[in-house]
Amino acid sequence: MSATRPTHDLGVFARLHEAVNSGDAELVFKTIDEVVDPDVVVRTPLPIDATGAQALKEVFGRLLRAFPDLHIAVEDVIAEGDKIVYRNTVTGTHQGEHLGIPPTGRSISYNEIFIFRHANGRITETWGVVDVLSQMRQLGIISGAFS
Repeated sequence: MSATRPTHDLGVFARLHEAVNSGDAELVFKTIDEVVDPDVVVRTPLPIDATGAQALKEVFGRLLRAFPDLHIAVEDVIAEGDKIVYRNTVTGTHQGEHLGIPPTGRSISYNEIFIFRHANGRITETWGVVDVLSQMRQLGIISGAFS
């Protein structure tokens, strides 16, 4: 078995990560314009109608309004060929509406895993799994059976 030659650029992903952790939505949007293909295929189910890079802008805009102190800590990175996998821990304080839930002031911490495909210096495709159940529990929306 021969090794797959890497075609990814971890710098692209580091730029996006740093922008998100800045809490500055305009910087996030500008960085998305620079490092994400406008027609990126987002394969994560999202509660929005936008597609492509606009979908990512909307997701991060909503998250930053709901959790102004949003912080994504990268726990693991696996890179092979044209794909990079990130396992993250996300933290923040619920200070704005999120998924129809008014601000609770509660702190949350949840996990997510994302796969990014990279081509020509840009993110071209994404897949993600976000622990929304944990978010809902921590925001007091659900409890019980899975605790």
